[in-house]
Amino acid sequence: MDLKLNDRVELKKPHPCGGKTWVVGRLGMDIKLRCETCGHELMLPRSKAEKAIKKILSGEAKQ
Repeated sequence: MDLKLNDRVELKKPHPCGGKTWVVGRLGMDIKLRCETCGHELMLPRSKAEKAIKKILSGEAKQ
């Protein structure tokens, strides 16, 4: 999967706050995602993150 820093992605399952869109904050062996709705951040291993991502929405995060 071709992820870049600040990509907006949609995950398969929604966050408990109701948001489905996340921003990629860090790339490497682990991927850091930040929820656009509530701001919660999480780090996932690349393999789990790639399975959880439904689609890449855009290259620029909404500020």
